[in-house]
Amino acid sequence: MSAQPRTPATRGIAFDVGSAAAEFARGAWELYSVFARTLYFIAKGKREKGATAAQMYAIGNKSLAFMTITMGFIGMIMVYQAGLQTQRILPDFTLLGATFLELLVRDLAASIGALMLATRVGAGIAAEIGSMVVTEQIDALRMCAADPIDFLVKPRFLASLVMTTALIVWAGAVAFAAGGATAYFAFDVPWRTFANLQLVDAGDLITGLTKCVAYGGAIPIISAYCGLSTFGGSEGVGWATTRAVVSSSLAIIALNFFISAAALVVFPK
Repeated sequence: MSAQPRTPATRGIAFDVGSAAAEFARGAWELYSVFARTLYFIAKGKREKGATAAQMYAIGNKSLAFMTITMGFIGMIMVYQAGLQTQRILPDFTLLGATFLELLVRDLAASIGALMLATRVGAGIAAEIGSMVVTEQIDALRMCAADPIDFLVKPRFLASLVMTTALIVWAGAVAFAAGGATAYFAFDVPWRTFANLQLVDAGDLITGLTKCVAYGGAIPIISAYCGLSTFGGSEGVGWATTRAVVSSSLAIIALNFFISAAALVVFPK
C-alpha cells in the first residue's frame, strides 16, 4: 500500500513540532551556558566586595517573614488534616509527629519552601536583570569589560545557595512547631509525643539538604537566564518574570522527582 501524501495541515503540524523542539534545545543550551559560565566565574572571576552579602540580605532576610508565615500555616494545615484521617482509621497519634517530621525533612520543607522562594526570589531576579536589559545597562556593562554573568548572576547564585538552605531549615522548624501546636490543641497530643525523631535517619537529612542545594542553584540560574533573554521593553520584562516563576517551579518539581528517585536507590527505607 502506498503512503498517503502529507496534507498542508500535517506539514504545518510537523513544522510546529520541529520548531518547538529546536527552540527548546536552543533554550536548554543557553541555560546550560549560563550555568557553566557562572561556575567558571566563581572559580576565576572578579571579587566584588559586598556583592554576595547584599544578595544574601535581599534573598534571605527579606524572605524570612514570608517563609515563616507560609510554612507555619502549611504545618498547621497538614497536621490537622493528617490528624483527622488518623482519627477516622485508628485513633493513635503516637507516630503523628514522627511521620510529619520525616516528610518535612526528606521532601516537604525543601520542595514547598523552594516553590515559595521561586515566586519571590525568582521573579525579583528576572525583573531586575530584565529591566537592566531593556534599559541597555547590560550593554553598558559589556562596554566597560564587565561580564554580566560575573557581575550579576554569580553573586545571586552564591547567595541563593546559602540562603535557600538556611531559609528552608528555618521554615521546616517553623512548620514542625506549628504542627506540634495544632496537634496539642486539636487532638490533645503532648509535645513529648509529637517531637518523635525515631523515623528520621541520615538518608533523610542528606536527601533534604541535597534538595535545598539543588533548588538554591536552580532558581537564580533559571531566573537570570529569563532576565538576560528579555526583549520588547516593559512588556518583555513582565513576560520574563512570569517565565522565570513558571520555569523555576517546573525545575523544582523535576529535580524533586530525580533526587527522590536517586535517594530511594541509595538510601532504601
